[in-house]
Amino acid sequence: MGTRNEKMNLAAFVTAGPGRASGWLDPRAEHGWLSAAYYQKIGRILESGRFDLAFFPDILSVPNRYAGSIEGQVRYGALGSLRLDPVPILSNIAAVTEHLGLAATVSTSYQQPFHVARSFATRDHISAGRSAWNIVTSFQEAEARNFGRTDHFSREERYARADEFLGVAAKLWDSWAADALQLDRERVQFADPDRIRAIDHHGRWFDVQGPLNVPRPPQGWPVLIQAGASNAGRDFAARWADVIFCSHASFGSAQEFYGDVKARAVRHGRQAGDIRILPDITPVIGRTSEEAQQRKARLAELVPDVAGLSTLAYHLDIDLSQFPLDEYLPSLANPSIVGHYEEVVEITRREGLTLRQLGKQYGGRTEGNFIGTAPEIADGLERWFNEGAADGFTVTATDQPGAFEEFASEVVPELQRRGLLRTDYEGRTLRDNLGLAVPQPGAWRERVSRER
Repeated sequence: MGTRNEKMNLAAFVTAGPGRASGWLDPRAEHGWLSAAYYQKIGRILESGRFDLAFFPDILSVPNRYAGSIEGQVRYGALGSLRLDPVPILSNIAAVTEHLGLAATVSTSYQQPFHVARSFATRDHISAGRSAWNIVTSFQEAEARNFGRTDHFSREERYARADEFLGVAAKLWDSWAADALQLDRERVQFADPDRIRAIDHHGRWFDVQGPLNVPRPPQGWPVLIQAGASNAGRDFAARWADVIFCSHASFGSAQEFYGDVKARAVRHGRQAGDIRILPDITPVIGRTSEEAQQRKARLAELVPDVAGLSTLAYHLDIDLSQFPLDEYLPSLANPSIVGHYEEVVEITRREGLTLRQLGKQYGGRTEGNFIGTAPEIADGLERWFNEGAADGFTVTATDQPGAFEEFASEVVPELQRRGLLRTDYEGRTLRDNLGLAVPQPGAWRERVSRER
């Protein structure tokens, strides 16, 4: 463990809802978001394509960042207008799959460590070691107001709280030794009390006695996923993350991020191969290159500009209604969401888009610009994987579940023929399949920030 895999890893970015506006407007999209069968179908598709995990994003409000209104979200069914709790959905997928990893997004700003540690430990047991946690700190005031606050924590407070939160959760997972559960009928010993201990944590943000009332998870800790792109976010990810989700507008920016985060991990005493970096891609597949480009254009045309701008305003944490629609996105000295803002600026400058045009394109956006035939898309993925931009990819569907099925049936076999992707699962747990080691008890000590 601790080395780069010879084959790429694949995650799927699955929305528990309609996702982007172009997704539900696409004539081939299925509208089954409120049924268990819809998500179970997606899980089966992904497992047939030998994906490592299904990754569910989440937010805790209906975004109102554009003009202080939810209209752009609700009227057009844009990102966040409908978002189910991913945790019970993953339990439904676990019941119909055997190998697929199951990642839920949970915020450290509006939860408590004991509850989160218990929930993920439980899911790791019932899925036989397939649980993963996408760690977010949240950033919208609309979310704060759903949890009794008038404003959100500052960026510095969010990361300080998250750092302590992760330390407490890890202590709780470590509070049971791996062999603590005995089930010895002859000796009448259910568990060894000497192998279970309280954690007695007393910090700035949390006071937690412990121990956890769930045995140590099969993976030691669930797989930890993070997506921070700011300087603080990169540093947090380099210390804690097993998997990093990111989004890049170009190969060059992906390479820079990849090299920077791997170097940070080494500076924090980890190995570069301890982290899997999986950039987001939204492939658009056609029988010819021209057909794929035409499909991309149709997706953009489906989306009203306000729908895309409403989602972009949420992602950037900037009220874009204050700027003229037929001018370029202005330069901002201190954007709230640094990495995503830089990506959008790069796209705007490269393609010469006004804010109105950017809104239409963003509503039907295709991250990574992987557009073409299955072999052409595989060519691009191979380059990113072989030239230091990615350890694999997070596949976002233009429409669910059809685009996942298309990728699994057309691009996956092409990658397998090239020896870039597994033909079967290698291990028992998600950590096994990602090529990641089980954290040793006490590993949290080297990851908690000394500056907290």
